Amino acid sequence: MMIPIAVAVTIAALGFVLFVREKDIPEPVPVSPTQHLEDRKRAIYDNLRDLQFEYRLGKLSDEDYQSTKQALQKELAGVLAEIETMLAKLGPTRVAAKTAATKDAPAAGKAKARSATVCPFCGAEFPQALKYCGECGKAIA
Repeated sequence: MMIPIAVAVTIAALGFVLFVREKDIPEPVPVSPTQHLEDRKRAIYDNLRDLQFEYRLGKLSDEDYQSTKQALQKELAGVLAEIETMLAKLGPTRVAAKTAATKDAPAAGKAKARSATVCPFCGAEFPQALKYCGECGKAIA
């Protein structure tokens, strides 16, 4: 009695797995073109923080600390330059979209935008004054 039920369940499971239609598969989530660079930037910042912690604990000599710190900072500068280059290529469409969205905002929203910080490079808005943009990482003058 149990064998026919087990066979039926097995056939149903195989049929379900083998006959999946392409339209049933969800589309992949689009990945940011700078995502790999952002991940690398985050890893370098983590490495710099860990390096400073180990230096303060006395695990590293002054020479090792300085040479490793300079190497990480040089690598970080290269990654930031690549991110800036890629954002410059993508920038005009992002800035245009954000500018259009702010033009449609009501007058109350415009009053709020005056007190907010707006990045001149990517157009991102922040409610408080910032030294660096939270979106693109560039210095806000």
